[in-house]
Amino acid sequence: MTVDPDRDTAPGPLAVPGRFIIAAKVLFAFLGFSALVTEVATLVARGRFSPADFFSYFTVESNALAVLSLVLSAFALAAGRRSRALDFYRGAVTLYMTTTIGIFIVLLSGYPSAELTAVPWDNTVLHYIMPIAIIVDWLIASRIEGVAFGRALIWLVFPLGYLAYSLIRGPIAHWYPYPFMNPSTHGYLGVAVTSVVIAVIIAAITWIIASVPRWPHFELTHPQSRRVRLDQAGG
Repeated sequence: MTVDPDRDTAPGPLAVPGRFIIAAKVLFAFLGFSALVTEVATLVARGRFSPADFFSYFTVESNALAVLSLVLSAFALAAGRRSRALDFYRGAVTLYMTTTIGIFIVLLSGYPSAELTAVPWDNTVLHYIMPIAIIVDWLIASRIEGVAFGRALIWLVFPLGYLAYSLIRGPIAHWYPYPFMNPSTHGYLGVAVTSVVIAVIIAAITWIIASVPRWPHFELTHPQSRRVRLDQAGG
């Protein structure tokens, strides 16, 4: 009997690390979803909920994408399926959540949490726990292959589009999601300089995320689900 060396065998049962990672993905997805729902419920109860403003926060948008990423990748891992499209999406979400925690630490951590989220624990979940969970997930969870930097630059469309949207909507709505975007506070030159610096840093982070290898210490499936090479096959 001959075996095609380029063909994967049917997935075998998950090893313990794989089951643990699925459980962790589901747990953090539930945590992030709970934080977003709690924010909405609290703002509604206080009569301060504005859908347009709430969903104009990069933190909210990136965390919503992160919840979806964890759910989809948990199902894919449980089913033993791999998808380059899903890997590409996970990489994009990793960039957005890295941006979330980075900007928060550098530019927003000095503000009282009450000014950033309606519930203090949501601030910790959305700005720290979820970004770290997504970064760790990108490092250890299975990926088919790396992402070419040229292709990964597509990930920048969302944050750059978000920046343009926020700066255009700001004067119209008389509201900006973040202080560093407000020209009345920092002037248009200050906003422009900050935006350019952030864009350059995000591009550098994109290269790092696209290039970083997966940690090789986690075997997510049992050996029978791994690729069978011709020199390992019996006749």
